[in-house]
Amino acid sequence: MPRAADAHRPALTRAAPSGLRRWDRHDLGLYVAAGGASVVGALLVWSTTVRTAGNAYLVRHLVTAGVGLAVALLVGRAGRDRVRAVTPWVFGAGVALLLLVRTPLGTTINGSRSWIPLAAGFTLQPAELVKVGLTLALAALLAHRLDRGADPGGRDLVAAAVLVGVPTTLVVLQPDLGTALVLLALGFAVVVVGGAPRRWVALGVAFAVAVGVAAWTTPLLSDYQRARLTAFADPTADPLGAGYQTRQVRLAIGGGGLWGQGFMQGPRTQGGFVPFQLNDFVFSVAGEELGFVGAAGLLLVLAVVVVRVLVVAARAPDAFGRLVGVGVATWLAVQVVENVGMNLALLPVTGLPLPFVSYGGTSMLVSWLAVGLVDATQGERRA
Repeated sequence: MPRAADAHRPALTRAAPSGLRRWDRHDLGLYVAAGGASVVGALLVWSTTVRTAGNAYLVRHLVTAGVGLAVALLVGRAGRDRVRAVTPWVFGAGVALLLLVRTPLGTTINGSRSWIPLAAGFTLQPAELVKVGLTLALAALLAHRLDRGADPGGRDLVAAAVLVGVPTTLVVLQPDLGTALVLLALGFAVVVVGGAPRRWVALGVAFAVAVGVAAWTTPLLSDYQRARLTAFADPTADPLGAGYQTRQVRLAIGGGGLWGQGFMQGPRTQGGFVPFQLNDFVFSVAGEELGFVGAAGLLLVLAVVVVRVLVVAARAPDAFGRLVGVGVATWLAVQVVENVGMNLALLPVTGLPLPFVSYGGTSMLVSWLAVGLVDATQGERRA
């Protein structure tokens, strides 16, 4: 009998890891960092809205983050083959929704026609969803040659330019220059890593510059949007308009000092002096109430998300996974730099949310969806 019992022990020992293997493949570090940023964001949103709306925004933020986490886990479980198979549909849906914004179904907020109203006060921002479609489409287009050890050909690069140019043009027409910048940056990064020759890289840079010049020199931008883009350089030029919010953000962050005024104790945050503080300028809440230490800690968490995405991408078993990781890391990094830069009055105000932190249903869901995509493309869990 003892020998018979011993004979079964190896089988039992092997069975336990086998049962956990399905969930062990998820990258825990990536999920923990993204979850930490979402929790901090919920607290910052709560602080800036609790006196006027109670817990309503906190609850909606947490619900959206929870739904996003569930979506990320489901996408991660789906695996790279299924993700790659639906890529044309995801990209096509994103472009179709961008076109739908131009119809009477779209709505204009602060001079930008970027949203589609949904039920119960929720809105959909197609420009956020197209980041996912563009990342997947570029990765799928360029991966087939890289997996064979060949650089992309001229047709591939022309197709990549079209994939980037179509949604970027539609986003610029809204106009939403911040998101257009993200699309151009992620497209540029994926194409460069995908093996594009230098002359094609130069053409891509020229296209990006041309888009910026065209947007600035034509009536595309409203006076309000032009004022927001230039107010960071001289807030006193329009002290009661666009310069007002820039100045208030500076004062809020500067008043935080090293350790901050204390959670829910920031005078400018609690007094409602900073416009759009729960989304565009949520970083100013961290600066004022948590101080330099707290704001730096938040940036560290977001940096861990970006670095972890790159780590997972580097370990991906194929070019598709690596390129998806590069695209996601670039888009998240550009948004963090731009959002924090405009909060610190170092960059123009473009209205980009801080990933996982700013209040906004579409932004939160898409940020978590990006985590799921990276998780899905890593293949089997490494030993």
